[in-house]
Amino acid sequence: MSQKHPVIAVTGSSGAGTSTVKTSFEHIFRREQLKVAVVEGDSFHRYDREAMKQAVEASEKGGGRPISHFGPEANEFEKLETLFREYGETGSGQTRLYLHNDEEAAPYNQKPGTFTPWKSIQPGTDLLFYEGLHGGVKSDTADVAQFVDLLVGVVPIVNLEWIQKIYRDTAARGYSAEAVTYTILRRMHDYVHYITPQFSRTHVNFQRVPTVDTSNPFIAREIPSLDESMVVIRFRDYHGVDFPFLLNMIGDSFMSRPNTIVVPGGKMGMAIELILTPLILDLVAKSKK
Repeated sequence: MSQKHPVIAVTGSSGAGTSTVKTSFEHIFRREQLKVAVVEGDSFHRYDREAMKQAVEASEKGGGRPISHFGPEANEFEKLETLFREYGETGSGQTRLYLHNDEEAAPYNQKPGTFTPWKSIQPGTDLLFYEGLHGGVKSDTADVAQFVDLLVGVVPIVNLEWIQKIYRDTAARGYSAEAVTYTILRRMHDYVHYITPQFSRTHVNFQRVPTVDTSNPFIAREIPSLDESMVVIRFRDYHGVDFPFLLNMIGDSFMSRPNTIVVPGGKMGMAIELILTPLILDLVAKSKK
């Protein structure tokens, strides 16, 4: 961790809703006029799209444990750790882009599902912002979490996470429900060992909990809306958190534990900005001293 060049990471599983939190961060950065180096977690996958298909097939031959984008075999954890460490020390480091679709790939004259070349982050940014699967990951060869100054978890309850995953992949990507269910099962070992443990290392967790029946996520036909949810917000260190202010500002919120506040789902964006803005400004202020 470095006070001179702060690193902020939002970590959450695929389909967890980290993009919603990313939007709230963008509002904060724009309003506070912060210059930010943005890093996408997909950029640190080990394989491009075609190579990943081949790697998964090879790992499954002979009944072996399949690899997945959740685990170390398919990711560059060491390079992500190096980026966070180097940025904290120098304000720069090596990153790249993963080009998801034709629109993203066109400016680079590359195919979708490929990576751009590695390049250095330009100097002069106020902080680094990472959004992806592994902002707080630890493995046998890397400890990414140790270099993060503010680690935020986005963690819907698992049935909601699966509903979002199945809905997105069937509606937007054309997969069958059976294929998505197989993917969930294939990734389960890595989910348990490399995704879930991160949420014990976060400074703040935002967990969306539906208030409608999600007991069988594999037959759900729609994603519960924010208004059909509550958001449980847990602070690792609640000392210094102004809970009376938050309870006053966020209607229908309440405390469930000394370190936990619960807010209506529709107020999630507001809660993120109220809670994280002072934390981000404090990091930036310290970095400029």
